[in-house]
Amino acid sequence: MDGDSRVYITFVTDTRHMTPTLILLIISLYFLLLIGISCFTGRKADNQSFFLANKAAPWYVVAFGMIGSSLSGVTFVSIPGTVASQSFSYMQLVLGYLLGYFVIIRVLLPLYYKMNLTSIYAYLEQRFGFWSHRTGASFFLLSRTIGSSFRLYLVAMVLDTFVFAAWGVPFWVTVVVTIVLIWLYTFRSGIKTILWTDTLQTAFLIGSVVLSIYIIGQDMGLSTAGLVKTVSDSPMSQIFFWDWQGSQNFFKMFFSGAFITIVMTGLDQDMMQKNLSCRSLKDAQKNMTWFSIVLVFVNLLFLCLGALLYIYAEKRGIALPGKSDELFPMLALQHFAPIAGFTFIVGLIAAAYSSADSALTALTTSFCVDFLGFNSEKGPVKTRMKVHVGMSLVLGVQILLFHSLHNDSLITQLFKVAGYTYGPLLGLFAFGLFSNRVVKDKWVPLVAILSPVICYILQDNSEAWLWGYKFGFELLILNGAITFLGLRLLAVPGKFVTKELL
Repeated sequence: MDGDSRVYITFVTDTRHMTPTLILLIISLYFLLLIGISCFTGRKADNQSFFLANKAAPWYVVAFGMIGSSLSGVTFVSIPGTVASQSFSYMQLVLGYLLGYFVIIRVLLPLYYKMNLTSIYAYLEQRFGFWSHRTGASFFLLSRTIGSSFRLYLVAMVLDTFVFAAWGVPFWVTVVVTIVLIWLYTFRSGIKTILWTDTLQTAFLIGSVVLSIYIIGQDMGLSTAGLVKTVSDSPMSQIFFWDWQGSQNFFKMFFSGAFITIVMTGLDQDMMQKNLSCRSLKDAQKNMTWFSIVLVFVNLLFLCLGALLYIYAEKRGIALPGKSDELFPMLALQHFAPIAGFTFIVGLIAAAYSSADSALTALTTSFCVDFLGFNSEKGPVKTRMKVHVGMSLVLGVQILLFHSLHNDSLITQLFKVAGYTYGPLLGLFAFGLFSNRVVKDKWVPLVAILSPVICYILQDNSEAWLWGYKFGFELLILNGAITFLGLRLLAVPGKFVTKELL
């Protein structure tokens, strides 16, 4: 998850420039390009290509492509919209990312490369046992299927609103088209293709933000220096907050950002699969170093865009939409030059699909390796393709389920619940790395289930039970700590593991 838990469904429909036909043409050309890349990279593809890109991926390609994968369509419209209510406080979280990436570079990547892993959750079997391995993999599958379905649901809603609804096409057809488009360019060679498509999609994503800022500057008669001064002079540009009870407190957000990164990047098969495709540990560490630096500036760019969107709307007397997440699409599609509408659609699709396509590949990899016993070379290719189709169907069914609920708050809760599943992964890996105790493996699933349940109850009642305290992202740390404590209680007296597994 990327920290967003709201549902963005109501999009503006009165677009002056972007007709359904034009939008469909843009999307068609976009995916023809992605499928072309797939055909080029998918020649002589096998399981090793699908899972780890033959361990020959250039580190700089991986680093740039991971930027798009770390964001999503939700983030694309969300971060700019939060600036009015939260200023630039999000940067406190982003600064914490740097600490988290340092831990990944120095602790987790060396472990994964030393054990020559294809799925990172295989470590849990070697460290704890069968049930711990399956628990870790299951929590990843649950979280990623819900999270990816949620993001694709948003894209399907945009396509339905702007394109297919105008022609009376049912929503389920939109969903099928959304899923098939991803499957078409990932089924041949998986991660080997995605490394390159993500690079392209990241370029579109960043390009759309830069162009939007440029259009605002031109419209308001501001140079680059003028844009910088306009943002820095705005009260919305405040970054640091120190109120300890508030959810935006610096220390809460900084350390939460660090742990979010460790868990949602370092303990996430989707993100680590790209790192494991590098030629060597040194390349993977170089990739993560440059990726983490660039990502800080990309997030700052999103926040600057958000401030400029609000300033532009105020100066032009444009009424703000009911939901802050509608601000960027409304201005891009209704008020900016036609090129802005084009780049917004491309940027939104790029952000959403760069996250979803790699997730589909990671889900397929995890199921094949963690449950069917594949490795990077052995395992029937036809079986892997069937699993890939199966995972595509699971995402499609979940999107339709979200649509049938007709309840935004319930969908939001499902998305938040998926985020709780990363806490047990944090606890499992932390205990494995920093404790030498052997645990009763068969009871690990129970601990992993109870931990997020306890955290969910605590978050719902924290204000009443903890003198007004509100949990923010730091709940993830508590979730991992409860799992760690539960594993300590499961320790077998007098039994310890060898140093090789620590």
